[in-house]
Amino acid sequence: MRAAGGSVRARLRDLVAASDPGLLRLAAGLRTVGSIALTLAVLSVFGAGVRLLVAGAIAAMVCTFAIREKQRNQQAVTLALGLPVALASVSLAAVLHSRVVGGDLFFVVLIFCAVYVRRFGDRGTALGLVGFQVYFMSLFVGATVSTLPTLWGVVAVAVACSAAVRFALVPETPAGILERLREAFRARLAQLVTAQLALLDAGPDDMDKALADVRDGTARLHDTAMMIQGRLEEGTADAATARLVQRRVADAEIAAERLGLLLLNARSAERADTLTLHLPGAPVPPAGRLPVGDEATATLRRDLEALRLLVLRPLAQSTGAGLAQLRNRLLGYRDEENLPKASSAVQDVFRGIGEAARAVLGLRIALGAAPDDADDTPSTARSREELDAEDAAIDASEATAGEPKERLERPTTRAAVQVAVGSSLAIVGGEFLSSQRWYWAVLTCWIVFINTASTGEILVKGYRRLLGTVLGVVAGLLLAALVGHHTWTAFALVLLCVFAMFYTAPLSYTLMSFFVTAALGVLYTLLHTYSLSVLVLRVEETALGAACGIIAAAFVLPVHTDRRTNDLLVTVLDRLADVTEAAVDQLSGGDPAELLDKARDLDQALADLRAATQPLTHPVTPMRARRDTARYLVALLETAAYHARSLAAMAELLPTHPSIAADPRLRRAGRRILRNIGSIAARVADENAAVEIETGASIAALLETEAPGSSRYGRITDRVLRHLQRLDEAVVGLARPLKVPVAAPKR
Repeated sequence: MRAAGGSVRARLRDLVAASDPGLLRLAAGLRTVGSIALTLAVLSVFGAGVRLLVAGAIAAMVCTFAIREKQRNQQAVTLALGLPVALASVSLAAVLHSRVVGGDLFFVVLIFCAVYVRRFGDRGTALGLVGFQVYFMSLFVGATVSTLPTLWGVVAVAVACSAAVRFALVPETPAGILERLREAFRARLAQLVTAQLALLDAGPDDMDKALADVRDGTARLHDTAMMIQGRLEEGTADAATARLVQRRVADAEIAAERLGLLLLNARSAERADTLTLHLPGAPVPPAGRLPVGDEATATLRRDLEALRLLVLRPLAQSTGAGLAQLRNRLLGYRDEENLPKASSAVQDVFRGIGEAARAVLGLRIALGAAPDDADDTPSTARSREELDAEDAAIDASEATAGEPKERLERPTTRAAVQVAVGSSLAIVGGEFLSSQRWYWAVLTCWIVFINTASTGEILVKGYRRLLGTVLGVVAGLLLAALVGHHTWTAFALVLLCVFAMFYTAPLSYTLMSFFVTAALGVLYTLLHTYSLSVLVLRVEETALGAACGIIAAAFVLPVHTDRRTNDLLVTVLDRLADVTEAAVDQLSGGDPAELLDKARDLDQALADLRAATQPLTHPVTPMRARRDTARYLVALLETAAYHARSLAAMAELLPTHPSIAADPRLRRAGRRILRNIGSIAARVADENAAVEIETGASIAALLETEAPGSSRYGRITDRVLRHLQRLDEAVVGLARPLKVPVAAPKR
């Protein structure tokens, strides 16, 4: 019974870890709710009225969510600086309360400054948010000069309670967050193996769903790997440890993605295209090759189950004889041991399982798992020796400090000017709608500019906020009728809405807006200003604010979606060329380079491009052909990035892996790919550029040697060639949608 209970708890823990990597959303919700609750408790002890309680709740929420630094000492400094900023903001709001024109002009200046200071990083962003949101809070509760001393005390209590919850009640350390992210990576890796099992067993009618689940699982695993990458510097003791964890996470991610591709290829009657794993809605290859009920298929299913079991095993748990045998059997496939009699495609899947098992073993060692080498076979011992050699190479290498990234000043200034103009329009229009609550339009205009960089992104965000607000009004009506004037019941519902708002914010901006509006309905009830007309006015002000933001973005220093996506596309292509060139050079015998860092830079650039294309790929976009083209381009780039990451990972193994040797001929094979990437980037940057794509013999043919009787290439070099060939095909595939001319093959 204890074992069963532990198994259930472990499954639930893995499910939570996979759904919320690092528990970041849960921690954000708990920290914000805890800060608000503690502030309300302290203020109630001093007999504060409802209006002051509302002011304290908003101030505590702002001082909690505005802090974004990762190190605790930096968070403390920013929070300390936030107190004088908040006090100055509430003071100016109170002094300008009766001066309509002066107050409006200052609000516009404050908005400009709050956006402009984002160029100074997380601290500037946080202080700008505190200044703006506390000024907004002062307008919401009607701050005046006579109430100023009391409001100072309320703000001070809110900041103190926010600090107490952040550093004492719901503490977070970079190392703790990184550890939870690694658990999330393990859980999502197990989910991906489960999806691959379902793909193995799927019938013809279930293949679409099974393949979609594998795509989603692969994308979720990649997202978690990127989150780990962003926390390595702060969450590890030294650069060598960070480098080791980075290597092991990358190995596991690439091995898992490759296993899915090999499995899809084994299930297909013809060789599956890598693009199928990255393009949503891509047609499923015709079934074949893998007979149902075949002994090899049964063995494959058993070994995938064994791989999942190895992934799910807790780090502190010893293997036991049974798990050691499973591990040894899977690792043996790397050395061609006990491969079942089957087609070459099916045997490749078993080899892929062996590589995945090796990656899992390396990941466990890097994360500090208890040693379990008592029952090692020669194959397992060799895998451990390879991992130890790689670890030693990492420890011996000197960590190179990355150069600080230059901050682009013009985008920050542009956004500040745009939001100032949009807010001015919102103030004027909002005054016509309501002289009391015009600031809701300003708030919406401000929010739609946060974390957006093009007119299309602002349009989509404004639409989502308006939709969430309309739905929230309905919920606000129901909640207001439910609580009546029961103060503490109302605050309890507000806390629930705040938690839901922060928990769902990274998932859906519409949901976040819904919970914000629902909470406001309850707050209006507490302030005795609730009515249906007030909530309808909230919708009108939101629509006005979104419209003003879109107008400002479209006509004031506009950055059109096409321009932004083109700029980001050039960046992705440049990063792709960097990774490919460095990997091919190292595989050809060149000097070692920071390949994994280059690969993660490529991944980040691709993530930025994917986010920027959301206005083009949104379901309601009227331009269907353009939407399909954008999705196809992103999928092609994801395919190219996968093969570039794989090349980088193999190049990283070159100094320590006994079966990988440098092949100078590979440099020749990569030249055409690099020329084509450069040509496409030049055409995207300048549509009049006179460039064209080169095609010709396969990449493998470029390695042919003129010496008679000489060896062509071994299995490892053959795998490198397959990645180069697929990368070449993906790059050439970019030419058609980007309208780059393709030259006829040279004879």
